[in-house]
Amino acid sequence: MSRRLRLTVRARLTVLYTGLFAVCGAIVVAVSYILVARLEPQGQGQQAPASFLARCRSEQLSPHPNDRLLAKCSAYFQLQGARHQRDVTLSHLLQYSLITLAVVIALAAILGWIAAGRALRPVHRITAAARAASEHNLSARVALRGPRDELRELAETFDEMLGRLQAAFEAQRQFIANASHELRTPLAVMRTTVDVVLGNPDATPGDLRGMAADIRAAVDHAEHLIGALLILARNERGLTVHDEVDLATVAEDVLDTADPGDHRVHATLEPAVVSGDPVLAERLIANLVDNAARYNAASGDIWISTRTTAGSSELTVANTGPVISPADADRIFQPFHRLNDRTSHDGFGLGLTIVASIAAIHGGTATARPRNEGGLSVTVIIPSAGTPALGTAIQTDERPAVPRPG
Repeated sequence: MSRRLRLTVRARLTVLYTGLFAVCGAIVVAVSYILVARLEPQGQGQQAPASFLARCRSEQLSPHPNDRLLAKCSAYFQLQGARHQRDVTLSHLLQYSLITLAVVIALAAILGWIAAGRALRPVHRITAAARAASEHNLSARVALRGPRDELRELAETFDEMLGRLQAAFEAQRQFIANASHELRTPLAVMRTTVDVVLGNPDATPGDLRGMAADIRAAVDHAEHLIGALLILARNERGLTVHDEVDLATVAEDVLDTADPGDHRVHATLEPAVVSGDPVLAERLIANLVDNAARYNAASGDIWISTRTTAGSSELTVANTGPVISPADADRIFQPFHRLNDRTSHDGFGLGLTIVASIAAIHGGTATARPRNEGGLSVTVIIPSAGTPALGTAIQTDERPAVPRPG
C-alpha cells in the first residue's frame, strides 16, 4: 500500500485560504457576467425578416428614398450593433475575468503560504521549546511578544507550565539531596562511634555500652526519618480511606498521650467532622502538637481548637515562642526547612511538611501565621464530610493568631 500523503498544517491552511478566495472570486465573476448579460438593448427584440433587409438596401440605393423607412432601418441596424457590442463585451469580460481570477488565485496561494507561516511561527517556537525541555533543562521559554491573541495566550500558558515543572523538579532534586544528607547523618554517627571504639584497644565494657547507646539513638533517628519519608510517599498516591473522622475526638486522644512537658495546654474542641483517613488525621494533629511543644518558650502556652464553619472543619494549633518573620513563616512547610532559631532542636524539618501533605490529600489547606507576641499559629481547614474539596494550596500570611482564650 502506498503511503497516504499528509499535508502539513501550513499547507492545509494555504489550500483553505486559496480555496475560499477562489470560490469568492468565482462568485464575483459569475454575478458580474450575469448582470452584464441581462443588460438588453432597448428596441425590438426579434430578428427582422429578409424582405425587410432587402427593402432597406434598395431604399438606401434609391434616388428618392423613403425617409420613414430609412429611419426604421437605421434604428434596426443600431440595435443589432448594440447587441454585437454586448456579445463582444461579455466575451472579453468572461475571458479577462477568468485570466485575472487565475492570476489572483495564484497570488493568493503565495500570500496564503506566507501568512500561514507567520501565523504558525508561535507554534513552531512552542514546539522548539518543548523539544528543548527535559528533566535536566526546563529553562527554555517561548517568551512570545505581540498582540494578546489566542496564540500568545497559549505560549504564556506553556511558559507557566514549564515554570511549574521546573519548580517541581528543582524541589524534587532538593528534597532528594536533603533526604540523602539526613539519611547519611545517622550512618556517619554509627560508623564514627564504631571506629572510635574499635580503634581503642583498651575499650572497656562501659565504652561498648556507650557505643551501643549511641548506635541505638542513631538507628531510632534513621527509623523516624524513614517513617516520615514513607508517609510523604504514601500521600503522593492520594487518599484511599474515606471514613468520617471528628477532629475534636482525635485531638482529645492526641492530648491524652502527648507529653507537653512544662507547657500549658489550652483546648477548645468543638465537633469538626471530616471524611478521610483516621490514622493520617491523628498524625496531622500529633505533628502540630509536637511542633508547638518542641519550638516553644520555657513554660509557654499551647492553644488547640477545632470548630466547624461555613461547611469546613477548622483546626488551629498555636504556641508561644520567639518572634517569627513572615518570610520564615512562608517557608515553614518546605521539606527539611528549619528556622535559624530552631536548629538547636532535634527533628528532621518534615513535621509541618507532613501536615501540609495530609491536609492537601484531604482537599484542604494549611496556613502558617506568625503571632505578634511570638510563636506560630498553624491553621488547617478541611472540607466537612459531604462538602466539596477546597483545593490543595498551602498559604501563609501575616495575620495574628487567634487571641489567647480566657
